[in-house]
Parts: sequence; structure tokens; C-alpha cells
Amino acid sequence: MSSARTLLIAASLLALAGAPARAAEPSGCNKFAWPLTAEQQELGAAKPAPADAEIDRNAGKALTLALQPLASAKLPLEPERRPKTTPALAGFVRFAAAGASGLYKVSLSEGAWIDVVQDGKRLKPTAFTGATDCPNIRKSVKFEIGAAPFVVQVSGAPSDHIGVVLTPAQ
Repeated sequence: MSSARTLLIAASLLALAGAPARAAEPSGCNKFAWPLTAEQQELGAAKPAPADAEIDRNAGKALTLALQPLASAKLPLEPERRPKTTPALAGFVRFAAAGASGLYKVSLSEGAWIDVVQDGKRLKPTAFTGATDCPNIRKSVKFEIGAAPFVVQVSGAPSDHIGVVLTPAQ
């Protein structure tokens, strides 16, 4: 083997060894960053979301959203991140006003992008956790939500239905 080829192979191996390993997502129900047992149980018993109704944000009951192609889902705002799946499926649910603002968790039965829209603007998440291989729940995102009504938008889901539950966060 020529010395140039040997050097090329050695350089390639060093480059591969120095490349960061792609982190695998956590697997299992005990891998979430915060307790989600109640949300997991709720998502396992999700009921269809009522059409065009404002939901009580403190009910803590899981809803199943029927998702549609993004172009016909009539989301209040375009998703912050364009869905990576084709066809891109999306949907939303409206939540009623409350007496005060608070920190809430939006938890989903499957992986999808979550946008919370209030007063015509997207709210920034304050924390995220997710894990694979846990029945009924895949991810949870925390948002500081004001007292005004708001919308939870879901996009990029892998199927045409997804479970959503909103619960107060500690």
C-alpha cells in the first residue's frame, strides 16, 4: 500500500473518530426531565376535541385532534418550523381565558411541532422534554401563558390524529 494511501486512510479514520456522535433520544418513560405520569394516563384516555370550542385551560383533560394537510388546516399562524413530513399534517385547539397567567405543560402522544399562539404572537417555550418508547406520550413542552385566550397548534405529526393535554406546571 502506498504511503499516500495509508496517510489518506489514517486521516479519514481520525476525522471519523473526532466527529461528534449523534445523540440517541432517551428511551423509556423514566427518561423525561419532569414527571408526566398523569399526562400519560390522560393521553391514553383522550376524547375527540370539540369543534370550534374554547377549552378550559385548567381542565387537564386530553383531547384527540384530527389533523389535516397544512394548507387546509387554517392555523392562526404559520408554524415556526416547517414540517419535515410529507404530507404535512396540522391542527389546533383553542383555550379560554383565565384569571391569571401561569406556567403550563403541553404534552403530546406523538412527536410533532408545538406552537402556542396568544394575542397573535408565538410564545417561546421555557423547557422541553421528550422520550421514545413510552406508551401514550412522546414529548412535553413548558410555556408561560398569559391570562388571555390562546391556541395550541400542532404540525408535522406522523399520523392524522394526535393526543394533546394541557396541564399546569410546577
